[in-house]
Amino acid sequence: MSDSDLRAEVLFLRREIGRLRKSLSELSPSLAVLLRRRGFTVYKKEPRDDLLIPEERFIGSYYRMLHKYSFRLFLRDVIKHQEQFTLRDVTRYATQGVTAEYVEYLSRAGLIGKAGGERAYALRDRPIKSFGPTLEWFLAEIFRREFGAEVLWGVKFKRPVIGGDYDLIAKIDGAILCMEVKSSPPKQIYAKEIAAFLGRVFDLRPEIAAFFMDTELRMKDKIVPMFEEELGRRPPAEIAGFFGGADRVPELSRIEKELFHAGGKIIIINAKDSIVRNIEKVLSFHFRKAL
Repeated sequence: MSDSDLRAEVLFLRREIGRLRKSLSELSPSLAVLLRRRGFTVYKKEPRDDLLIPEERFIGSYYRMLHKYSFRLFLRDVIKHQEQFTLRDVTRYATQGVTAEYVEYLSRAGLIGKAGGERAYALRDRPIKSFGPTLEWFLAEIFRREFGAEVLWGVKFKRPVIGGDYDLIAKIDGAILCMEVKSSPPKQIYAKEIAAFLGRVFDLRPEIAAFFMDTELRMKDKIVPMFEEELGRRPPAEIAGFFGGADRVPELSRIEKELFHAGGKIIIINAKDSIVRNIEKVLSFHFRKAL
């Protein structure tokens, strides 16, 4: 079989998997129903106020651009300098030529305009507080487009004990996945954030709980040890309830590279190489482990 034939067959199989997942999703209860069965009713979802996305005709190209790590880093700098910036202000993570292309794209998509001079720009719709909501939207689009999942992002529930937002919740093959989405580097993540994430996870009890960081830095140095420490602090009843009767915390193990798991249910993901590929890898690992 030639390389072109092999690529065509892989593409065909991926499309078939997507079609089958869509059919399974349509036959199983909706995400809202699955959540209500666990005592969770959506109160608010998908806030638009702090979202940096273009008008509909540019959504497809914008989605493709967001797959580039350098473009996402560039957008964070644009938000940082949203009142006024020059090409030099946002040229840190790509060459000047590539950054100029990014600026031209944002201008064409109507997200930025000229400000204070011919070579200065500003966001058209501001203020934007952070890149976080846009990153959550992008991850939700990945789950919809690449994995045929039903997805909610920026979700709030009325829960008397456990508060906070669920960044992303998806239904995949009848299972619930919740994902914490972090745009900050590891040095800006603290134990209290991981503890809060675990609190929400053990309250919802999804089949998969993912902690995603939009970074290409190592997870083993800081994030994995913090997870081990915080998991060790959870009450034994919580651990047993979530991990199917386990009498101790499962060891955090490497799936590959910077992808880690605890018991196949708590997953740590970063953006190294490809977000889509990394999500595909951990989903495959989870469902194969569950067989």
